[in-house]
Amino acid sequence: MSDRNMTVPLRYRFRGQIDTTGRVIVAIIGLAFALLPVLLIVTASLDPRDSMVRQAIIPENANFENYKDLFNNQIHPFGIWLLNTLKIASITSVLTIFICSISAFAFSRFRFRGRRGLLLSVFLIQVFPNSLTMIATFLLIQGIGLFAPFMGLNSHGGLILVYLGGAMGINTWLMKGYFDSVPRSLDESAKMDGATNWQIYWRIIIPIVKPILVVVALISFIGAYSDFLIPQIVLQDTRQFTIAVGLTLFIRGGHYTEAWGVFSAGALVGAIPIIVLYLYLQKFLARGLTAGAVKG
Repeated sequence: MSDRNMTVPLRYRFRGQIDTTGRVIVAIIGLAFALLPVLLIVTASLDPRDSMVRQAIIPENANFENYKDLFNNQIHPFGIWLLNTLKIASITSVLTIFICSISAFAFSRFRFRGRRGLLLSVFLIQVFPNSLTMIATFLLIQGIGLFAPFMGLNSHGGLILVYLGGAMGINTWLMKGYFDSVPRSLDESAKMDGATNWQIYWRIIIPIVKPILVVVALISFIGAYSDFLIPQIVLQDTRQFTIAVGLTLFIRGGHYTEAWGVFSAGALVGAIPIIVLYLYLQKFLARGLTAGAVKG
């Protein structure tokens, strides 16, 4: 073997080592940047000193007292906040899937006057951020509460109503695009067999579009679960609060040195349902995409 044949592999091997080392360094920096805040929250929840100022990366005499104080606090009922949040997020997710899927089916399969204008209107509404509608949302829910108190201010029904109004736009567009990818020949074959539009929607379309239903359900659940702005406006009673609003009571008024550990424990416990839901739905999403590709 000549010298030239010996040097070329070594040169490319050296370049490959540099490239691999650089990627590893970038990955380590990225992981550190992402995991360091989580590590600080975990250590703070185990630190008995319950102070942000004196927090250590490895706390001395680490214990679970902050978690006990979190669930045994009578003034700030974290357990009730958690149940409230799960209830609101679950109902919002289910209703969002049902309403948006019916709307998307209508926009995808039917042709009617004003269809294009409605689609554009739904899309344009989503351009404006929620912060611009805070006063309008408050006044609207207040007015609805005069006729239906269970959907007015300081009610979970009113909060769910606001979430549904905000979720219909972008989710209807997402579902409509997915529904358009389903061949219309399936509808025509079902109609020849005597199927109604509802039977086509429920028995043919819905099983095929399960992947987008899972995506919309996950987005809606996480959005309602972690939202702070709208519950802060609608909810007023402490026992009606969600986690995002309730946890601020531990550190409101600059009391970071008094309840930082309890706040950190609540943040970690509150993150568990999201992690579990994401891991659970992830496999169903992958399975649905694979099944849809085979059936298509």
